[in-house]
Amino acid sequence: MSVRILALVGSLRSGSHNRQLAEAAVKLAPEGAEVEVFDGLGEVPFYNEDIDVEGSVPAAAVRLREAAQAADAFLVFSPEYNGTIPAVLKNAIDWLSRPYGAGAVVGKPVAVVGTALGQYGGVWAQDDARKALGIAGGKVIEDLKLSIPGSANRFAETHPVDDAEVAAQLTEVVARLHGHAGEVAAA
Repeated sequence: MSVRILALVGSLRSGSHNRQLAEAAVKLAPEGAEVEVFDGLGEVPFYNEDIDVEGSVPAAAVRLREAAQAADAFLVFSPEYNGTIPAVLKNAIDWLSRPYGAGAVVGKPVAVVGTALGQYGGVWAQDDARKALGIAGGKVIEDLKLSIPGSANRFAETHPVDDAEVAAQLTEVVARLHGHAGEVAAA
């Protein structure tokens, strides 16, 4: 069975190490898993119930919801901004949590990973992302974590896919997420 994993990256910066980590996940996905990195989170307007009205939902939000609806699982890459989740990622979760109780993440396996400059690799932000995704209805896999500290130094000259330790850890994350998605689909 083929499993579609939608990757959401919480950094919009062109040289983002989290974006590079997501690109590595695409390359390292096991057979039967397809990781697709969603482009366009920066185009999605801030969530506002006044514009979340059938027939007038902004096109960027519709595109996000459609991609999420087609996914079997989510792999979220979160840097840490001021000790918490980036606004663009929280906004995506807000859009995907609606309509309440029936959003595109409901019941689907979710893993949150990432890298950050600090010594803990963004764990506070990743924990906040797990919390928000769980409240939105995602089936957060709490023991599936990867927080890579010191991103600016570690990836200054090496893409994450070429870092053997990171590649091995990320491969395991994607494989386990793939397995969880397969279990949900079979149930």
